[in-house]
Amino acid sequence: MTKILVVDDELSIAKLLQFNLEKAGFEVVSAYDGKQALEMVSQEKPDFIILDLMLPKIDGMDVCKTLRQDRINTPILMLTAKDDELDKILGLELGADDYLTKPFSPREVVARVKAILRRTQAAPDAGGDDGEVVLEFGTIKLYPEKYEVFRGEEKVELTPKEFELLHYLASHHGRVLTRDQLLNAVWNYDFVGDSRIVDVHVSHLREKLEEDTKNPRYIKTVRGLGYKLEG
Repeated sequence: MTKILVVDDELSIAKLLQFNLEKAGFEVVSAYDGKQALEMVSQEKPDFIILDLMLPKIDGMDVCKTLRQDRINTPILMLTAKDDELDKILGLELGADDYLTKPFSPREVVARVKAILRRTQAAPDAGGDDGEVVLEFGTIKLYPEKYEVFRGEEKVELTPKEFELLHYLASHHGRVLTRDQLLNAVWNYDFVGDSRIVDVHVSHLREKLEEDTKNPRYIKTVRGLGYKLEG
């Protein structure tokens, strides 16, 4: 059973999320401040984290930053009471996979969780390399079944959404893909007017794959349209 860690200092919201997620078939554990959240990640090893931005002791931004610095790539859905674009973008830049602004529908939370998990849990356990399709461009090798990416001999640590975005770009090598196409294909729902979520994740990929992020070799920007992968 997929285990979800819910982190929110508002008990009523934590309980509401727990009820709806358990009803949807998930196992749920909860934490009520940032310090406890980091401890629970270590102890419980959740498959998914729902993380409130405003938390006592350690805020959600710092929790997210710490997890990513520790190379814990568990998917993170960030919750924020602030309808502030800067907070949303900062959360994504620190490694969150998605965000929702309070107040939200519990049904929408469940839908977002399922959408993010759909592909990551579909990948089978890595077995042998026999028959596995490998996507290659330049010095980069992408193993779809193992959810692994290598730059030369070095393994590249990607979050689930970063991997999915790279996989989609690589699967359409040389083809120009609009931001809306990428949103629909990778995030599985419509971010109306919010294409910057794509830009932020492309920026992350460039930082991890490109030698010169200002003159990228692989992920090219097509002005006024979107992106394409070359190499």
